[in-house]
Amino acid sequence: MAFIDGTVVNIALPALQQDLGATITNVQWVVEAYTLFLASLMLTGGALGDRHGRKRVFAIGVVIFTAASVACGFAPSIEALIAARALQGAGAALMVPGSLAIISASFGDDARGKAIGTWSAFTSITMIIGPLVGGTLIDHASWRAIFFINVPIAAIVLFLAWRGVPESRESARRAPDFAGAILATAGLGSLVFGLIEASALGFRHPAIFGTLAAGVVLLGLFIAVEWKSRSPMMPLSLFRSAAFCGANLLTLFLYAALGGGLFFVPMNLIQVHGFSATAAGAAMLPSVILLFLLSRRAGALSDRTGPGWLLIAGPAIAAIGFGLFTLAGTTAGYWSGFFPAFVVLGLGMSITVAPLTNTVMSSVSRAHAGVASGINNAVSEAAGLLAVAVFGLAMTLVFQSSLERGMEEKHVGAALKEHIHAQEQKLAAIELPDDARGVAAGEAIHAAFIAGFRTVMGIAAALALLSALCAALTLPRRVPAHPSRPPPPRDGTP
Repeated sequence: MAFIDGTVVNIALPALQQDLGATITNVQWVVEAYTLFLASLMLTGGALGDRHGRKRVFAIGVVIFTAASVACGFAPSIEALIAARALQGAGAALMVPGSLAIISASFGDDARGKAIGTWSAFTSITMIIGPLVGGTLIDHASWRAIFFINVPIAAIVLFLAWRGVPESRESARRAPDFAGAILATAGLGSLVFGLIEASALGFRHPAIFGTLAAGVVLLGLFIAVEWKSRSPMMPLSLFRSAAFCGANLLTLFLYAALGGGLFFVPMNLIQVHGFSATAAGAAMLPSVILLFLLSRRAGALSDRTGPGWLLIAGPAIAAIGFGLFTLAGTTAGYWSGFFPAFVVLGLGMSITVAPLTNTVMSSVSRAHAGVASGINNAVSEAAGLLAVAVFGLAMTLVFQSSLERGMEEKHVGAALKEHIHAQEQKLAAIELPDDARGVAAGEAIHAAFIAGFRTVMGIAAALALLSALCAALTLPRRVPAHPSRPPPPRDGTP
């Protein structure tokens, strides 16, 4: 369910712009409202699962997620959709960390990598089906239908969880860290608001400066609260493990590249290159098919050889994939302009995902599997959350400057310029008159979008290379002769 929403909603963004008249800021919030609550509450979700039962909390998350999905489908406005997406994120925060924690609690060290690889492969199946089914529904029914997909899936998930998933929990009882959850949500939310709205108001605006400053202060308070709390939702003692720190740094940079870069791919395919929603969903299949075919093998290889070299090579290959996206111009075809990039990116992620997850889960004691899973998933979601805001700002700035130059070169008239400037926040979805003037302006708009797209993909490539460097500096190259999990901290903090 979570992976379907992650792939389908991005494909639906152009439809939202057309149907609801949404700006780029609006559609950023459709993604960010979900990710904000998922990222900031996931640590609490993992801790609640450790305390009250991972299976039980997982099932509650599925119910909340599904109810919110129905609300998304019936949303009468962009504001209502954003609110429902926020509730969906809260449900996912209970659901997502529980899945990996259940696996970690159910398999020994020698089989965990293979099990996580299998998990990655089966989530890839939904990533294959989701864009195709979602794109078809968008083209032939409505974007609303993509949210109703979750209802029958939820029924199956709850039945399978009831029948076949063992219950597990942490032996030590810990109180939920509500203060930490509130500070994390407020801090991340303030940063995201400031970064998203800065494209329209500018960094010198008091509201932008104030919210960015508040975000930094609130996140600083969050770290202070976690340091002193007896039952923190993010136990800082877990970061004593070099492997745990390195894996989370790698996650931060790589998933920032993915979240920020891939946010704009469907817009490019649909609005600039004229793909249908179905075709845009199918365009991403090379990446997810490679994830499905190779994740299990990569996880098993990580068990035998250690994750180090895999986690250097995978992000480096992914960086090449992001770089290949920058070669596609306004007239590029799929096979020459996008297919190579999707293949290389998919290969890099296939090598990375299972070893990375296994490294995180193996670097802490099994009793804290839910918290470790929550931290790593929260890092990946927070990375995407901040990246969509930052990449969106970069895209907007480059788009606006390139558009101004393009309109001068195309000799666009003053009246049409004013019409376009009023819609700049829509990027490539700007509505134009159906005449020769509109065609010339459309060419300038598409060229400006490609300029911004190349910028964000260049940033994504740099972040992926930085994640490979983190792996090289922090992770072991080989499996120890007698692998063992680190003992719990002596101070009793989980």
